[in-house]
Amino acid sequence: MNDFFNQPLLANPLSSWLFAAAIITAIFIGIRLTRHYVLRRLKSWSLTTTTTWDNFLVEMTENSVVPFLYIASVYFAISALQLPAKIERVADIIFLVSTTFFSLRILSAAFKKFVFSFIHTQENSEAKEKQASGLILIINVVIWIFGIIFMIDNLGYDVTSLIAGLGIGGIAIALAAQTILGDLFSYFVIFFDKPFEIGDFIVIDDKSGIIEHIGIKTTRIRTLGGEQLVCSNTDLTNSRLHNYKRLKQRRILFTLGVTYQTPHQQLSEIPALLKQIIESKPYVKFDRAHFSGYGDFSLNFEIVYYILDSDYSLYMDKQQAIYLDIYKAFEARGIEFAYPTQTLMVQAQNNSLKSVSSI
Repeated sequence: MNDFFNQPLLANPLSSWLFAAAIITAIFIGIRLTRHYVLRRLKSWSLTTTTTWDNFLVEMTENSVVPFLYIASVYFAISALQLPAKIERVADIIFLVSTTFFSLRILSAAFKKFVFSFIHTQENSEAKEKQASGLILIINVVIWIFGIIFMIDNLGYDVTSLIAGLGIGGIAIALAAQTILGDLFSYFVIFFDKPFEIGDFIVIDDKSGIIEHIGIKTTRIRTLGGEQLVCSNTDLTNSRLHNYKRLKQRRILFTLGVTYQTPHQQLSEIPALLKQIIESKPYVKFDRAHFSGYGDFSLNFEIVYYILDSDYSLYMDKQQAIYLDIYKAFEARGIEFAYPTQTLMVQAQNNSLKSVSSI
């Protein structure tokens, strides 16, 4: 029997192969049992907590740690055998590639989870998640590039020339794609400085609309006409834009004019009347109303009030209600609104002057 177990197989006795197979089998069974009982209980426990990090840890353990443990158990069991140099080299490469792959996978997933966890603590988190997708993509690309370079270095290759080549290539790419890189840096400005976010209503030059998508190079705006306006990020960060989503209240200034035939008594009552009308409306704060000057054909009043909400429809509704009430109040008191008129003085044959009014 001993002779049977001592028979050589690839420069190793059969007993060594059986021992390695036993180690692999035992570890596989242990991993399976742990996965079945421990992870299942951890999943049940994570459903009862408010944080999502425990769900993330369970997911990473099941999808990355467990597969790596399978590979590692086979590698360490084989390492106990005396194998040809080429086979050992292949095993080392497979193990190193697996270690690098699963480590980078966990690292990139952890970064994504960290960013989303931070975003979820803020308002309008769904829109910010879409905005952060470009940042996550760029950081993940950087993580994987450095991870692969580290792996190549550990495989025994000289990465100095590779890094130098990447540096020279980066300079060449930067010179050839200055506009693209400018938009990329502008994307970081938009993401961190937050001059606007998805869902904000902005006005830039003669265009206005709602931010629909913020990409690495371009931002897409849904205009009031219904079409999609695509702007480069650099154009937006270099422009002066109005962000009406962050408007807390609207200041309204308007003027009206009454005729010169209005009696002094009625003229002096108009500011108080305007104040009473404006203050009667909810979500409206009265500021002032004054007789502001003498016009060419009217006595002018200047009125200022605030709409205590950023909604445009509410602003138009309140303005309409105020205008209608002013018209009704003036009509009831016989106060006439002024309109452009001209008075011509005509000299008759008897040298008397007659006035003729015309519109």
